[in-house]
Amino acid sequence: MASIAFDTPPPPTSFLVLTYPAPRVLMMRMNREKDLNCTSASAVLEMTAVFRWFDAEPKTANLGPGNAPGVEALSNRRGKKPFIAAVNGLALGGGCENAINCDLIIASEQATFGLVEIKRGLAAYSGALPRLIRTVGLQRASEFALTGRTISAQTAYQWGFVNKVVPHDQLEREAIIWASEIGGMSPDSVICTRAMLREGWTTADVVEATNTSNARQWEELQRGDNMREGLAAFREKRNPVWKSPRL
Repeated sequence: MASIAFDTPPPPTSFLVLTYPAPRVLMMRMNREKDLNCTSASAVLEMTAVFRWFDAEPKTANLGPGNAPGVEALSNRRGKKPFIAAVNGLALGGGCENAINCDLIIASEQATFGLVEIKRGLAAYSGALPRLIRTVGLQRASEFALTGRTISAQTAYQWGFVNKVVPHDQLEREAIIWASEIGGMSPDSVICTRAMLREGWTTADVVEATNTSNARQWEELQRGDNMREGLAAFREKRNPVWKSPRL
């Protein structure tokens, strides 16, 4: 477990358990196993406070793995740092939406995904549907959402919305490896790259997305210390020493 001296302390939590398994990596777990980790209004407020702290705290670079943070808080998040979902079992309804709303998904071979809301007279309203269409295409998204069928982790991987499937006992380790790898990069570069990816994903016109990203993130990236440090470290054949992000 990493020991981190934060610039600002994390907010108090009762619904969430926060741990720090590696430098600049925050792990967030739900703490309502008896209630199948269902969320409440107070839980969403708690998660929103954690998300805001996470984005503002320079000692954190990415969040993950975890057992599905809250759908409403995550679907409406306008944050700047990446999320990794580590899915170890059933991800149905809101849990499935939550995973789709993350930046990366690592799944146990025992994981199952399904947008089952339609079977209960509901609808998947928390942001997963438009994101799913962009990721897997209209036909597969329609099959998944309109039938309420469940699919295996391997099928989700083949469809393209799961990044990797691993043995169940290796899930947490694998997700921490991914999070640590991202955490070792320049924090400004991570923020800038994620913003450009999201802009390209949500904007129909490629040129417009590129111009918008350049104006918002690339210009600021060039003004920061981390870009100069990365280039200097390359020239001097050493590991870079990153500073707190400018972005």
